[in-house]
Amino acid sequence: MNGKLIDLSSPVVMGILNVTPDSFYDGGDYTTKDAIIKRASQILDEGGQFIDIGAMSTRPGAMEISLREELDRLLPAVKAVRTEFPEVPLSVDTYRSEVIEAIYNEIGNFMVNDISGGTFDAKMFETVARFHLPYILMHSKGKSDQMQNFPVYEDVVKDVVLFLSTQVQKLRLLGVSDIIIDPGFGFGKTSDHNYELLNRLGTFKIFELPVLVGVSRKAMIWRTLGITPDESLNGTTVLNTIALSAGCDILRVHDVKEAVETIKLVGKIKSIAK
Repeated sequence: MNGKLIDLSSPVVMGILNVTPDSFYDGGDYTTKDAIIKRASQILDEGGQFIDIGAMSTRPGAMEISLREELDRLLPAVKAVRTEFPEVPLSVDTYRSEVIEAIYNEIGNFMVNDISGGTFDAKMFETVARFHLPYILMHSKGKSDQMQNFPVYEDVVKDVVLFLSTQVQKLRLLGVSDIIIDPGFGFGKTSDHNYELLNRLGTFKIFELPVLVGVSRKAMIWRTLGITPDESLNGTTVLNTIALSAGCDILRVHDVKEAVETIKLVGKIKSIAK
């Protein structure tokens, strides 16, 4: 990114910066320029290597906002962070090709984080290819307002792998080579589906592509434990540890410091085991 290779020889942390009023955990916390810069600075100070900026909540049940509203939230945030931290890799969480084009015209290169894996916008893949952008390919079963309506799979891991395989092939035919795989925890999956994906996370290494895991404070944790998202940091760390042990390359998290510490400890164990 920004003309540089990103070293994923050991796992890294992507810090979440939601400029939304209604995200499930930190909605409304980062809606001013000062708050956005402060959050970006916190992510970096705590050891995050990517900043992932999103302007539309994709929590289960969330309603879609207009393109104009998404851009009105997103563009000022992205420009502010890029101006303040010009060397930091930025990821933009959107499934709209028009958003990708507008942001590219403002700041140049960045990473696209598309929860739909190219299924919500027919122009997404060609837009990513045209601008030569790195792309996070995530699996989701339907849009946010319907994806949790009784999702059914024959075998959730095989079904997700098949979807990702099909989409990777489409991207490669267009010349996109910088691809990251995300199984899409919580997106059109029951709690059991999510734990099955985590239990068999190593399966996704067949792509020989980096694997991103985003379970931070999600319902698969707090509903299982009978707690709230605010109380789910410990559960997040447990699941991140399992993901790292299975070969995860990128942790997408709200709590950067704790994730960085988890990576160091799991790395220490792996280094001794060699």
